[in-house]
Amino acid sequence: MRTEAPPLLPIFRSQAQAEILTWLFLHPDQEFSLTDLARRVGVSVTTVHRVAEQLVESKLAAETTLGRNRMLGANLSHPAAESLGRLLEVTFGPRHVVGVEFAKVPGAHTVLIFGSWAARYSGEAGHSPNDIDVMVIGESVDRADLYAAADRSQRRLGIPVNPVMRTHEQWEDPTDRLSAQVHTQPLVDVTMAGRDV
Repeated sequence: MRTEAPPLLPIFRSQAQAEILTWLFLHPDQEFSLTDLARRVGVSVTTVHRVAEQLVESKLAAETTLGRNRMLGANLSHPAAESLGRLLEVTFGPRHVVGVEFAKVPGAHTVLIFGSWAARYSGEAGHSPNDIDVMVIGESVDRADLYAAADRSQRRLGIPVNPVMRTHEQWEDPTDRLSAQVHTQPLVDVTMAGRDV
């Protein structure tokens, strides 16, 4: 993971810090072991330990112990908790929100975010995203279910969520113009994010 400020919202010290805070504040009723957070966020336990020390010291996170495990959770009594949670949801949250909402779509085997949000999330500099582009790959996906998931995501995030759909065959077809174009862009696979809560 990047160690400099993330292009998606450069007020955070690192991508890892923003990801850990996002996970904690988007799941405020849960506590997670440092090992679990490392797995969910995709960083080393050492990185999570370092970030956890900072968050506990600043009182943005609360820690408890469960046996030999150090558990971390969002500190909802912090004066900035509500505002920070909303800020995290609308910036880094699409990975989780879109994952959760589109996991409810029958037949959606793979859910990818592409476009400007995926580019910023992947570390490319540029303007702040104005919308979230979502590619759903699957068979027999009902458009009504697809748009309902987009509407739920949009309500939570406060910005437009634009879904498109492709069958597995279309996604792998190099003559499918949209699939071919999306294959060349940064992609964020949120399929497991929706099932890993």
